[in-house]
Amino acid sequence: MKIIKIILAVMLPPVAAFIQVGLTTHFWINIGLSLCFAFPGMIHALWLVLTDKK
Repeated sequence: MKIIKIILAVMLPPVAAFIQVGLTTHFWINIGLSLCFAFPGMIHALWLVLTDKK
């Protein structure tokens, strides 16, 4: 399951963030980062997945 989340974090960062943390502040931060710049949103989603944030 973690591999799928990592792939989603690279391709669709907000989806990976939502699956990992739900509708929390981290999700909304990721939406903002992804809308402004794609790369920071990807990094943030990877960070959420790899550190197992809840």
